[in-house]
Amino acid sequence: MPPPVANDPWLVNRHFGIVIDAGSSGSRVQIYSWKDPSFFTDLSTAFSHTLPKVEKGTRLGDDWSTKVEPGISTFARNPEDIGSYLRPLLGHARDKIPPSLHSSTPIFLLATAGMRLLPPDQQAVILEETCSFLVHHSDFKIDEPSEVGPCGSSVLIITGEEEGLFGWIAVNYLMDGFSGQRTTYGFLDMGGASTQIAFEPGKDQELDAKNLIEVRLRLLDGEEIRHKVFVTTWLGYGTNQARERYVGKAINEFEELRSGEADVLFDPCLPKDLELVETPTYTGYADEHMKKAHRLIGTGSFEQCMRKTSPLLNKNTPCPDVPCLMNGVHVPTIDFSVSHFIGVSEYWYSSEHVFGLGGAYDFVQYERAASAFCAREWSDIVRENEETVKQRLAGEGVEVNKWGIEVEISRLQMQCFKAAWVANVLHEGIGMPRIVDAGGNTTTDGDEVSEKAKAKGLGWTLGKMVLEASKEVPPAHPTIPPLGDITIPDDFPIKPIRPWSLHDLEDRITPHLPSALHRESLGFSPVLLVLFTLLLFIAVFIVYPLRRQVRRFFLRGLRRVAKPDPNSYALEEGNFLNGSGIMSRPPSPTSGPKKWLRPVQSTTRFESQTLPPFQAYSF
Repeated sequence: MPPPVANDPWLVNRHFGIVIDAGSSGSRVQIYSWKDPSFFTDLSTAFSHTLPKVEKGTRLGDDWSTKVEPGISTFARNPEDIGSYLRPLLGHARDKIPPSLHSSTPIFLLATAGMRLLPPDQQAVILEETCSFLVHHSDFKIDEPSEVGPCGSSVLIITGEEEGLFGWIAVNYLMDGFSGQRTTYGFLDMGGASTQIAFEPGKDQELDAKNLIEVRLRLLDGEEIRHKVFVTTWLGYGTNQARERYVGKAINEFEELRSGEADVLFDPCLPKDLELVETPTYTGYADEHMKKAHRLIGTGSFEQCMRKTSPLLNKNTPCPDVPCLMNGVHVPTIDFSVSHFIGVSEYWYSSEHVFGLGGAYDFVQYERAASAFCAREWSDIVRENEETVKQRLAGEGVEVNKWGIEVEISRLQMQCFKAAWVANVLHEGIGMPRIVDAGGNTTTDGDEVSEKAKAKGLGWTLGKMVLEASKEVPPAHPTIPPLGDITIPDDFPIKPIRPWSLHDLEDRITPHLPSALHRESLGFSPVLLVLFTLLLFIAVFIVYPLRRQVRRFFLRGLRRVAKPDPNSYALEEGNFLNGSGIMSRPPSPTSGPKKWLRPVQSTTRFESQTLPPFQAYSF
């Protein structure tokens, strides 16, 4: 669908924003839009005491978003291919937004868990290439370079905590959690590499709630709302990373009890009789068998899969700051009788795409559906998938709970494992009771958020755009400072992810120096001054022994620039030849190098004794 034309009423006073969610398995561009808050003048209505209305960036259809695979982190060794990778996403955004609005439309590429797993040098290269491509191939609004990154805040790797905060904003925006009439909703997100939780602790939990982050938003009437949110992330606890850890652990246990030559082990987390060949991603094992591919054959037991994956939660890790959940990470006590949580990404996919149970979560139904699916013969699942896809493509009626054509074979292969992992994280990891009430957790409002999400596009990227739209609201009073990005406190244990720079070194050393030697006291950084001085001495130390070769190099370059006229000479015989090959007198001083080069030449002239006894030079 082409972008709206200039006289389209829908376009009047409309602003756009673009977010590229660069995840671990793929990157998705999402286009949002909202009416310019500064044109909202009727502050007497109840509508004025709300946040700007952020919606999909296309008026009709679902072409506000598109995705490419694999994840951008896979280009660490060939960053020159990032342009080709991003070109379809950028082209999609250009096609959907009127060209006259490109320069005022901010674009953000925010990378998540896949990029967090890379070393800083590879992170920096990918960010630099991404920034360069977006700057040179679009007219969208991009931040200038800063200490934050090569494109400022426009191209970043965000922490799991930032991702969780954006998701928390999105959920409460959709569910009117900012109306002040009810408690805010908690947010759960699980991707391929990490999982996040974000919620606002109740008043009785604030005492054991440490490291809260303040979220500031501005309503259309200029009033600010503030919430203190707890957020944390578990890197390596997404479904793909959990599967890799599970396979490594299973193969290790198999090798310790090995009783034959065949590298075959039985896996309860795969549908019955499904065979896969997998190799542990961790190659640091001393045993050569651990580095080999093994054949996994599914036995299809959801109950056994739950037991096998439970130890991966690392619930026994020491807890230095009680209370803790998984892997010794502090999380304030959650009262699930009053706190409502919305789960997105894998929490939704594992429930809805195959089981058809998206919405209000009921563990009894979920367990029943998962057990039945895991126990099925793999050949039967493949056959049903092919028939279902054919029926849907032909427009024929299909059972309500049957999966759709968007469900790929890879999802069906991992559905048993992912379903077990999600259930373990929810109940064993986070501590959610398996049954909250007799109605089967019907108070989670999952159906309501599902319907609203379809209209506006639920995800943490929506939260980012709500924050951007809120920044545009004029403050109620000119003295009120403008809204900025969510800031991580200095004493917060998790810092924003930024590729290493000299400023990181300064930040590490400065606390160990007396206050009189800090940048604030001197007006400059003594750490960087000492570092640059040290680098200068090192450069001199390396170059000094090579000074003669350096002088020759520059002399030859100058002689090439200042070539004499055609009367050239040959040193071999001491004879000077003119252009016709006839011997002539040596050139006079005026026929040598140009006048402006004489001072330079005099400073670079070689001493006669430094020349070897005989050597032919060609200048």
